Amino acid sequence: MRKVSILLAATLVAASDSPAGAQEPSYFGAWKFVSAVAAAWAPAPNKVDAAEAKTLVGKVVTLGPKAITGPKTFACKAPHYKLSDFSADMLFEGQFGEMHDADRSKDPLQLAHSVGFTGTSFETLETGCEIDWHFVDPRTAEIALDNFIYTLKKQ
Repeated sequence: MRKVSILLAATLVAASDSPAGAQEPSYFGAWKFVSAVAAAWAPAPNKVDAAEAKTLVGKVVTLGPKAITGPKTFACKAPHYKLSDFSADMLFEGQFGEMHDADRSKDPLQLAHSVGFTGTSFETLETGCEIDWHFVDPRTAEIALDNFIYTLKKQ
């Protein structure tokens, strides 16, 4: 009986992908760029390079425990993940807050709602790799890059 217990324990440990059978974070996996829109803080639409944004739509970024893989701008060899709750003024590296500081009529919460967020606090994945992932819901994230807001869907 002891041999069976030891064998069973060894099999369970070997079968788990993470230490002590801990579950992987829900954000790990493949995320596909599904859309790109000019950000509210972007200069006039004719000055935004929409061609660059179109090159990312359809591409996939994969968040893994030891690396982020995908298009060059998003690839990272040593991410340091941290989940935080951000207020609207902190989204997209504080862009909504900066808009409010420059023009008090720009409400960060209304701006956040205009791009799909609900509520008043927004789960954000800080990667340590320059780009934060802001979750609209568990299967939808938004990120900002070069005056665009990209929407990604979990695959």
